[in-house]
Amino acid sequence: MATELRQPITDQETLIERRGELHALDAAFQELRRTADGTSRARRKGLLAFTGSAGLGKTALVTEARARAAAHGFTVLSGRGGEAEQGSAFRVVRQLMQPSLARMDEAELHAFLGSWYDTVAGVLSLEAKGPAPAPDPTGVREGLDWVMTRLTVKKAPVVLLVDDLHWTDAESLTWLASFAPRVDDLPLLIVVTYRPDELPAEAGGLRAFMGDHGDRPHNLALLTTEGVAQIVRNEIGEAAEDRFCKECWSATGGSPFEAVELAIGLAERRLIGTDDDLPAMRELAAAIKGPGLIERLERLGTATVRFAHTAAVLGSPFSPQLAATISVLGDEAVAEATEKLRAARILANGHGPEGELEFVHPLIATTIYRSIRTGFRTGLHNTAAQALLTAGYGPTAAARHLLEVPCEDRPETVACLREAAREYLRAGATDAARRLLARALQEPPLPEDHAAVLHELACATFLIEPTATVRHLRQALAQPDVDPELRASVVYRLTTALAHTDKLAEAVAVAAEEARKATNPRVKLRMQADQFVWSMVRSDDRDSPARSRTLARLAEQLPGRSLEERYILGLRAWDAAIRGEPRQTALAYAEKALRGGMSWTDENRGFEVPLSVALVFMYGDQPQRAEELFNQGIAECLAKGWHGSHLAFGQTIAGYIRYRRGWLAEAENAVREGLRIADKVDGVVAAEWFGVSILIKTLLARGRVTEARSLADEHHFDETALNTVIYPDPRTVYAELLLAEGRHAEAARLLAAVGEWLDGRGWRNPAWCPWQLRLASALAPTARDEAVGHAQDAVRRARDFGAAATIGQALHTLAEVTGGTAAVDLYAEAVGHLEQSPAAYELACAQIGHGAALSRNGRLQEAADRLYQGLEGAVHCGAEALAARAREELSAAGLRPLPLRYVQADTLTAPELRTAELTVQGLPVAVVAKELHLTEQGVRQLLSRVYRKIGTDAAGLAGFLETRHRPRP
Repeated sequence: MATELRQPITDQETLIERRGELHALDAAFQELRRTADGTSRARRKGLLAFTGSAGLGKTALVTEARARAAAHGFTVLSGRGGEAEQGSAFRVVRQLMQPSLARMDEAELHAFLGSWYDTVAGVLSLEAKGPAPAPDPTGVREGLDWVMTRLTVKKAPVVLLVDDLHWTDAESLTWLASFAPRVDDLPLLIVVTYRPDELPAEAGGLRAFMGDHGDRPHNLALLTTEGVAQIVRNEIGEAAEDRFCKECWSATGGSPFEAVELAIGLAERRLIGTDDDLPAMRELAAAIKGPGLIERLERLGTATVRFAHTAAVLGSPFSPQLAATISVLGDEAVAEATEKLRAARILANGHGPEGELEFVHPLIATTIYRSIRTGFRTGLHNTAAQALLTAGYGPTAAARHLLEVPCEDRPETVACLREAAREYLRAGATDAARRLLARALQEPPLPEDHAAVLHELACATFLIEPTATVRHLRQALAQPDVDPELRASVVYRLTTALAHTDKLAEAVAVAAEEARKATNPRVKLRMQADQFVWSMVRSDDRDSPARSRTLARLAEQLPGRSLEERYILGLRAWDAAIRGEPRQTALAYAEKALRGGMSWTDENRGFEVPLSVALVFMYGDQPQRAEELFNQGIAECLAKGWHGSHLAFGQTIAGYIRYRRGWLAEAENAVREGLRIADKVDGVVAAEWFGVSILIKTLLARGRVTEARSLADEHHFDETALNTVIYPDPRTVYAELLLAEGRHAEAARLLAAVGEWLDGRGWRNPAWCPWQLRLASALAPTARDEAVGHAQDAVRRARDFGAAATIGQALHTLAEVTGGTAAVDLYAEAVGHLEQSPAAYELACAQIGHGAALSRNGRLQEAADRLYQGLEGAVHCGAEALAARAREELSAAGLRPLPLRYVQADTLTAPELRTAELTVQGLPVAVVAKELHLTEQGVRQLLSRVYRKIGTDAAGLAGFLETRHRPRP
């Protein structure tokens, strides 16, 4: 007859001396209820943590939390770290999310996950809809944020439980640390337990958040003598003597786990707690852990010991059928071993799929695993790997065990590790992939595969160890007979890694050497393209004019049939634009480069050239075309799950395009979003500098000089000394800030240095860098003739390029520094050019300048028209200070501003429509912002524009969408 396994009850009577912890749980649950009902405005306990060393009852508290949450009617999502499974990427994430997703059919699942489906497919073991992308870690975390947020909104209120957080895999920990601060926005309570001394580095952010948020972690204490006595008497009766109970406390050290196990053992032996029972009690206490546990296990028989060893190698929970295969035991032997281990309170039924088993306590699993002889344990890991592959568990499940097996020069081991690494890369688990590929190299791989494995390892380390990436790639290039296509990919990765570690000169040298040695024309052209790319972004390139001539001669010969040719043509377009060649020349090369396609997410080519081609259209007065290309590029990044550096650049420079169009509020939102993304990605220095430069320009245009100064100081903007070319040029932007602060002399010195640098490179286009215009403004108060000279030269350069926006801006500056009656005609000409351009903010500036000049020359009626036009343009652009200046000029002329003519729209733009649709669905602003990749302020501004356009408020939005703009399927 089967012996019934007794489990300790986790009601309040057996959770001895945990009244404070239980009270904290109840208080957090009550607050969660109020938050879900909308009656609580401020969260104090969105995260609850219980800490303590092994055996202090953390798991019992989690079990009690689960029971109480269920009693409240809350949805419970739970996961548990495992010592043996820490290397299995996203294991705890899957425990938390998969059960809820498994209840959905395929159509419901696709609808629920939406555009994030492919990004999180690899993490959550879902089948990808198309070719499996390789998302970056940032994209995966964003996608998991979306999944958990949607689950919370759908199943609110939600309690998320994570036991043994210290053994949680690094990828799950990193995600949880980034997600935890969002609990304030959601009807969600996170409850975690961990051993504080064993919390890994990946949990640093979570530890800091727990220390700053709500209550500090609850540190569990050892039980007192009275507490142990109560546990013992609950099991064997109130007759247990005080001295006996005190000896029980001494034997267990006050550990709740040991006290409960001891009390159950005493009851099973039918002891009553007298002095005569002390020897038996001490024997039972010694057998709970350590050598005593192993002695107790060995008394259960050889087959049972083998089964327990196999279970410890597999980790909890485990399939008894799989353990039987590995331990080579028949069904009867397995059933007998399982029964003995259950009776001995070593194994228990698992909480996962039916039939699984797990260890009663992690301490037991750890003790048994460490007791296995090294050689035998290695053999079990090796057999487990093969059994998992045979049983269809997949390479990642097998790879964990192969990491514990010595290198034996086996190609099949290398193949399994490489395939597992590819799966991890598709899930965005780059560090897990790195561990497996490093082990594959040690095996080692076959000579013909060595370069490929080094290349794969470099791909895995690119975002986390750029220095190691360079080392791996140099080793790959040193291998004999590397396939030409693989070699080209290795060179691209190497030059990119060198560039991203601020070694641009080395990147150029490597590409040049490979181009010189290449015999294949396509490969040679590709290496030349890499050489040109990194030369252009080098701030200290001493041979820029000669390189531009070489690029021009090469591009003239290329029809653009291959991708390599199109990249050269794209570089030629960019070079023509920044050198100030005629606008038509740059645009023609840009269009030619785009024929046949050019991807932003080609992993072996980068996004620098497609991005540069798009910006040629911006400088060439075709910002709408530029924005279309950026939107396509950003969509590519999002579809591939790239939410890191690529998306940061895309969002930031898309903001620059909006700035150039005069859409200042939208520009600010986009740039802030780009900076938010860049801040979450380690080592993305260039993207941050792009963002800060553009944001300072935008803030200055909006008249927020103090805010721009704070941003500059925060990022030490006056100390810019990068080896990479940034646009807009940071030194010129900083000079604009100095001008706004009235520090003309400092600005002039800085701008003169910028001009010397750019003229030395032959980069003469004021559309790309208006240093001459700013220098003219800086010199005007003290050296007017010199200022006029610089402005006139800038006008000539602008006319050579031929973009109306650039010519108009240059003429506007020339008018300002010229002054007097002559300025009136210059202003008029500037306005005429700007009216033919998309530069709305620059047009408003010129109109107000023209109006002021007309007013000073007594032409009040003409001045009024111009000032009204400028005022309206400034308001629509979001340039508050410029609008204030227009009002001041009108007032000074004795004129009163007319009502502004807001443009009513019958339709909403795509961002406005999507924002409205998500809002009507009842999603919080934070969730809408995450889906649309905006800041929360950006969402609110979009909604404000929607209400203004349709003439209603939030209450009328749903009806408007139903009748006028039905949500898209």
